Amino acid sequence: MVHHHRAILLLHQQQRKGEAAAAAEEEGQQPLGGEQGGGKMKELRRRFVDYACHHRKHGHDALLRMLAGFALVSCLLLLLPGSPISAAVDDLLQMGRTRLDDELPPCAVVANGTICCDRTALRTDVCVMRGDVRTEAASNSLFLLVPPANSTAAAGRDERIRPYTRKWETSIMSTIDELRLRTVPEGAAAPASCEVRHDVPAIVFSTGGYTGNVYHEFNDGIIPLYITARQYNKKVVFVMLEYHDWWMTKYGHIVEQLSDYPPIDFTNDRRTHCFPEAVVGLRIHDELAIDAARMPGNQTIQDFRRMLDDAYRGRIQTIIDEEEKAAAEAIGIPRHSSSKKNALEEDGKPRLVIVSRNGSRAIENEAELVRAAVGTGFRVAVLRPRQDTELAQMYRALNASDVMVGVHGAAMTHFLFMRPGSVFIQVVPLGTDWAADTYYGEPARRLGLRYMPYKITPAESSLYRQYAKDDPVLTDPDTVNAKGWQVTKKVYLDGQNVRLDMARFRRRLRDAYDQWAQRRRQHAGSETKPW
Repeated sequence: MVHHHRAILLLHQQQRKGEAAAAAEEEGQQPLGGEQGGGKMKELRRRFVDYACHHRKHGHDALLRMLAGFALVSCLLLLLPGSPISAAVDDLLQMGRTRLDDELPPCAVVANGTICCDRTALRTDVCVMRGDVRTEAASNSLFLLVPPANSTAAAGRDERIRPYTRKWETSIMSTIDELRLRTVPEGAAAPASCEVRHDVPAIVFSTGGYTGNVYHEFNDGIIPLYITARQYNKKVVFVMLEYHDWWMTKYGHIVEQLSDYPPIDFTNDRRTHCFPEAVVGLRIHDELAIDAARMPGNQTIQDFRRMLDDAYRGRIQTIIDEEEKAAAEAIGIPRHSSSKKNALEEDGKPRLVIVSRNGSRAIENEAELVRAAVGTGFRVAVLRPRQDTELAQMYRALNASDVMVGVHGAAMTHFLFMRPGSVFIQVVPLGTDWAADTYYGEPARRLGLRYMPYKITPAESSLYRQYAKDDPVLTDPDTVNAKGWQVTKKVYLDGQNVRLDMARFRRRLRDAYDQWAQRRRQHAGSETKPW
């Protein structure tokens, strides 16, 4: 690069000298170099004019021959193995290929008639089959039929995969059905005909594993499904292993936002389904997270939440209509066609929802917490979710709330239902600091919530009544956790309740109220701000 700049500089200097000499001659001045130099310059100019006049008829041909010669020499320099120019061009091309490879994840581009499996991720394996893909439930297999022209190169490919997003946990992965993905020549031992032909791709995944735990249902299933399916813009069929009717009842509204087609129960639907492409396994980014850099259109967890809005809007309105109708019938008055807010909804108070727990990690003085929240200025509701609680009901309550309070546990996953800018107070029992922040705190911040953890003191834990005051269970939870997951589960997750120090916790309630008031003032200011 330095040599290049020097050459350009010398070229400009020579050009300026020539222009100066010509200008001096035109003005009748003695150019640099004296009379002898000027005579030589005149003679050279005369000869050049004579040459130009003599060859003017052939000038165009000469120019073309000269340009062709330059092109030939350039090609030879580029192709010559030892040429520095050739090496430089190779470097540039390699740089471009490297940059493209860095931007594209494994198996992002798959040739027709091939299977590509990405097994580089810690959490999940994903395989892509492209071509004539056929299901065979009896053998837990997906076949890729390869045309005779490609059969030699592709035949015999046999991959095995368990399509669930916790591949490092061997115990839970052993409960997931294993699929065989096989390439076979057309006409070989594979389903001979298509009983159901689809003209859109399939995404194959399991709804087994930790299903039944709302955290895992979203973290291991729903969010990875969104990540994997969003690029297809609903033109995709979901093929489910370990299919559960209750899972579809619970998450059917979300599934309808991601696919225009009814899902397939792989195990029990024995028909041969044919697809032009199949993605087996789900992609996952992090805990309850979406990495915008790896999504089409740079979608984020906030886009996911807007999808939840779309999923539950209709059902929530139906619930409201049913409640209004029941209330009207109960008091014997006609039901009004338009929904009206009741007095409680018009009192102007911020809404605080307590997500209550039964069993371990329960708040023992929950009634006292309710009174303290009401005294701070909140309108309070207590939610006690069960396995059969309709998700739309939870979404309705939390989407309308300004603050959510709850003790660390799977139910804290419902922070996903809160509007960005709302406050999330997670009560953090002893020994759960890392898990509380990793699984819920940091994801809540990414969603745009105001996260306010409340770490209890040893005196606020029921363990305080069970262990000596200097026991490591109370004084050094990290040492206890280092003994393994089973110890952590037994001591801190299954064996601990919470009794809040209300004098201390009221400060957190006031912080949450102040945050709500500040947002309300900002919102009011933005509405009245002149253009």
